[in-house]
Amino acid sequence: MMLNINKRPSRKETGIVLVGTALFILLTALFIGLRPEHVFMAGLYLLLFFSGLPTRKLAVALLPFAVFGISYDWMRIWPNYEVNPVDVAGLYHLEKSLFGITYQGDLLIPCEYFAIRHWTFADALAGIFYLCWVPVPIAFGIWLYLTKARRTYLRFSMVFLFVNLIGFVGYYLYPAAPPWYAIEYGFEPVLNTPGNVAGLGRFDSLVGMNIFGSIYGRNANVFAAVPSLHAAYMVVALVYAVIHRCRWYVIALFAVVMAGIWATAVYSCHHYIIDVVLGVACALLGILIFEKGLMKSKKFKRFFDTYYNYIR
Repeated sequence: MMLNINKRPSRKETGIVLVGTALFILLTALFIGLRPEHVFMAGLYLLLFFSGLPTRKLAVALLPFAVFGISYDWMRIWPNYEVNPVDVAGLYHLEKSLFGITYQGDLLIPCEYFAIRHWTFADALAGIFYLCWVPVPIAFGIWLYLTKARRTYLRFSMVFLFVNLIGFVGYYLYPAAPPWYAIEYGFEPVLNTPGNVAGLGRFDSLVGMNIFGSIYGRNANVFAAVPSLHAAYMVVALVYAVIHRCRWYVIALFAVVMAGIWATAVYSCHHYIIDVVLGVACALLGILIFEKGLMKSKKFKRFFDTYYNYIR
C-alpha cells in the first residue's frame, strides 16, 4: 500500500484520521479531562495531515511518538496501584544494602546522601541533562526522517515505542515508589500522591522558572519508578546513532547525555540506582526483541515495509 500521491488525502485516509482524532478527544475528555495541550496536539496533527503530501507523510511517521504520549497519559484511567500493591520499603532497603553510603555514622541510600550533599554546578548540569531525556531522542528521530534515513527512522521510532510499552507493563506488574517518596512520606503508600519535583527544584530555583515543577505537576503516576524510562531513552538513541553510523562527535554527545541523565536520576532523588539499571536493561531488551525477533517475523516485516512505503 502506497501513500496517496495526490496532495489531498483519500476519503478513507480522511475518515480514519478524523474519526481517530475525534475518539482521542472524546475519550480523553470523558476519562481524564481535556487540557489545552490535548486540543493543541490534536489540532497540530490535523494541520500536518491535511496541509499537503510532505507534511502528511510526517504526520504518519510521527504516529509511534503520538501513541507513546497518549498511552502514557491514559495510564491515569487505570492507575497501576489499583492493579498490584505498591512497593516502597523493599526497594529502598535493597538499594541501601547494595549501594549504601556511610555518612556521619548513618547508612544512607545515594539519593539521601545527595539530598544532603549537593552543589550548584551539579544542580545546573542535572537540570540541563534531564531536559534532554525526551527532546533529544525525538529530535534525533526527526533528523533521521528529514535526512531521508527513513528506514532507520522507522526502526528507531518503533523501538522507542516498544521500549515504552515494555516499561509500562513493568509499572503495572511492579508498582514502586521513587526514592523522594520514601524520604518524604515514609514507607506507607499514600495513593493519589501528587508528583514531586524533588532535587530538580534546585534547578528551578537557579533559573527562576518553574520548569520541572510544571512538568512533574502533570505526572501521570508517581508509583512508576521501575524501570526508569528516563535511563532507557538515550540508550535507544545511542544504539541507533551507532547503527546509522553517525559522526563520532554525535555518538560521543549522546553518550555524555545518556550518562548525565543516569547520574541526574539518582542525584535528583527521582530514581534508585536499581531503577536506572533496570531501565537500561529494558531498553536493551526492547532493541533485541525488535531487531532479532519482530523484524524476523514475516507478518511484522510485511507491516514494517508497508509503513515504510507509506512515509518514504
